[in-house]
Order: sequence, then C-alpha cells, then structure tokens
Amino acid sequence: MSVAKPRFLSLDVFRGATVCLMIIVNTSTGTGTDPFPWLVHARWIGFTAADWVFPTFLFVVGNSMSFGDPRRGGEGEFLAKALKRATILFLLGVLLYWYPFLRPDADGHWVMIAPGDIRLTGVLQRIALAFFLSSLAVRHLSTRALSVLCAALLLGHWAVMMLAGVPGEQFTKLGNAGTRLDLWLIGPSHLYRKDSGFDPEGLLGVMPSVVNVLAGYLSGLALRQGAEMRRTLLRMAGAGAALIIVGLAWAPALPIAKKLWTGSYVLLTTGIDLMVMAGLVWVIELRKQTAGARFFEIFGKNPLALYLLSELLTYGCQALPIGPKQHLYDWIATTVFLRLIPGPVGVLLFSTCFMLVCWIVGFWLDRRKIVIKI
Repeated sequence: MSVAKPRFLSLDVFRGATVCLMIIVNTSTGTGTDPFPWLVHARWIGFTAADWVFPTFLFVVGNSMSFGDPRRGGEGEFLAKALKRATILFLLGVLLYWYPFLRPDADGHWVMIAPGDIRLTGVLQRIALAFFLSSLAVRHLSTRALSVLCAALLLGHWAVMMLAGVPGEQFTKLGNAGTRLDLWLIGPSHLYRKDSGFDPEGLLGVMPSVVNVLAGYLSGLALRQGAEMRRTLLRMAGAGAALIIVGLAWAPALPIAKKLWTGSYVLLTTGIDLMVMAGLVWVIELRKQTAGARFFEIFGKNPLALYLLSELLTYGCQALPIGPKQHLYDWIATTVFLRLIPGPVGVLLFSTCFMLVCWIVGFWLDRRKIVIKI
C-alpha cells in the first residue's frame, strides 16, 4: 500500500510568488523610465531584490524534485527522462532568444535572424543544466554527500575563478574565468550581446547554481521527513540565518555578484530562501492563514509555462514597431501607464498589469485543470 505524498500549499505559493516577481522584474526595464532600484539588478557587485529572484526559482525547482523518488526505475529510464526534460528546457531557451525569428533591416524590410546569431546561453538553459546535474547528484548521493558536494562546488568555483581568471581582474566582466571559457568554447556570436562579450548566464555559473537546486531539494526533503514540523522550521530558519551570515562574511574575499554567481551570492540567496520558506510553511500550514494564497498558487501550478509566456509576450511586443523609433512594448508603457502615472510608480503599474495578463492565462489553465509540464 503506497503512502500519499504530503502536499504543501505553502510551497505552491512560494513557487508562484517567485514567478510573479520574476515577471515583474523582467518587465520593469525597457520603458524609457527608471524603475524602483529594488526592481533592477545590481550593475555588477552588490545585491537587490531583483537579484534574489532567479536563484530562488532554481531553489523551488530543487524543492519540487524532493517530492519524487530519485531512485525509482532503472538507470537508463532515469537518464532518459532527466535528459529529455533538460533538453526540452534548453531548446526552449534557445528558441526563445531566436523568437520572433525575424527583424527589420536598415531599409525596414523583415529578414530572418541567422542561426549563427542565436544566443545559446540564458535563463532556461541554466535551469536545464542545473536541473540535469542536480538530478544525477540526487539519484546517486546520500543527503550528507549532497551537503559535501555543495561545499565542494562553491569552493571549487571560487578556486577556478581565482586561478583561471586574468590575474588582478578575476572579478571583472572580461577578465573573469567564466567569460574566458564562454568566448573560447561558445564564441561571441552566441553569447549575450549587450555586455561586450560577457554573458551573465555563462557556463561556469552553472557550477554554483547547482547548489541552489540542491539546497531546495534538501529543504523539501527535510519538510517531508521531519517528525515535528515546528522544530524542522526553526532549524530551517536558523540554517538560513547562518548561511546569510557566512555569505556576508565571505563577501570581502569573494564579492556578492549575481552576474558571476559567486559562492557568497549563493549562500546569501539560499539563506533568504530558507527563511522565507520556513515562514510561509509556518503561516500557511501550521497557522492555517491562507488569505491571498490562491493568487500565487495559480502561478505555482504552471510556473515554467507562465514564465515562458511572459517572455514570449515581451519579445513579441518589443519586435513590433510603432513608428520609426518605438515598439509596441515601449508604446504601451509610455502612452498608457507612464502618461497616467509618471516615474517608477508608473513602471511598476505597467509591470504589474503585464504580470496580471499572464495570471489570467494561468487562471484559465487552472479552471480547466491543465498543468503544462516542461
């Protein structure tokens, strides 16, 4: 007789809130007006609320993994399923950066974007690689060994950055080891185009991002296996506070930087995730306070699909010209929202309405009990 898996509404809310904030952050730029500083990623070294979103998404990916059985089935079956999902995610990421496949040339004619100009790295690509590597680790290692692996990955990434980067320039955009690897292995034509050859989702950053996924997995496992929920949550919150302190203490030697995905950044974001998750489980599962939970649960049921929808809408609107120097995305923001409420508040209103459009699609999917698994 099989035992039913525990269901945590709080984890759906956590996942949904992450996607919600991810959409708001991604649509707060490109409007011609500066948004609130917390909605903008740190220029280089530093940390804002926007920098917390992506690693938290990886954390909830690992959290979801903890509710399955990683050792079920044969090795071949497991590898086929994990590789299939990672490949689909990776290819969706590549297609997303190719979309809408056409762009206007200097004469205003629409021409096909050449395959040689497609960015091969990106958010979905990093999720795919981090998920696949984490799946292998979870299947073959014990929980204690996973903790050791996390420490080894963070220290190893630090060592690679210091030893393989340009001496004295290990934490600069073009002198860091990750940029050197990407330019050598992938080439500038397939990397992020707006940062002189530096790619914030480059290959070396996959190494520490696996830790975000594994931390989510281990925390989900603790919730499932904990005999006394209150004690588990207190330990989780304590561990989160400890990681934040260690990350901040490490920062003078290894700066907190999302674009480099440094170990100090991983510890800081993971610590925040543990504390937030413990708080949500406490409020929703133990205190039974569920006001507003339904809104975020909608996003939590189809997180990747709704994130992908938001990106397609963004890129599609940015590709449609409205006049010689304006596209549809900018026109809606400036003509409707920023004219009504100028400044950062208008930008936030625009981003919130954009997010709500995606939520309506999620609500429609939920009403029809459609769950799009990617």
